[in-house]
Amino acid sequence: MAHIKIGEVDKDNSVDKVEQILQGAMQEFLKQGYAGTSMDRVAVAAGVSKATVYSHFQDKEGLFKALVEQLARKKLHLIFGTEPLEGEPLIVLRQSATNALEQMTKDEEHCAFMRVLIGESGRFPELTQICVRAMIKPLLETLSQYLAAHPELNITDPEATARILLGTLVHFHITQDVMHGKDIIPMESDRLIDALIHLIFNSAESHQ
Repeated sequence: MAHIKIGEVDKDNSVDKVEQILQGAMQEFLKQGYAGTSMDRVAVAAGVSKATVYSHFQDKEGLFKALVEQLARKKLHLIFGTEPLEGEPLIVLRQSATNALEQMTKDEEHCAFMRVLIGESGRFPELTQICVRAMIKPLLETLSQYLAAHPELNITDPEATARILLGTLVHFHITQDVMHGKDIIPMESDRLIDALIHLIFNSAESHQ
């Protein structure tokens, strides 16, 4: 018969509680926005006591930061996988761009969360800085490092090129999904990705 240590049970319960609190927090941030969300509301939504919330998170900003960091880790793994980015550039870049758009456009919760972030950015700039630091910066660094590791692409500025790649995808997501513009400026995501990849590789070929 397997024996489970008390400490392991406590750790598992703690992890479950954190997940429960983060899920409750997401519900409240999406419904009430950052300013309208309180730790009391989060506790009710999570089905835990207020003391339990405070035992894991010092304040609302810390809770929001933890939520953004959790989302960032999830998105990074879904876009790039858990292994270092390797492989033939044409395949890797196309797959990464496709994964990124799928993760942004097909996740309604992500779209709603982006609206909250953008809406609150004027009053709470530190919130959007958390997102840039936890999500955007690692994406840019991963792309920059991959591009720099492939000199055959003849990319003179991998960091700027990574920003162009990611910026195009984020702009597409914001205008089509976050701002509900897909009926106003419709375009298939495959068409955008094809054009983006063509620009990069056509530029590489012209410098050879």
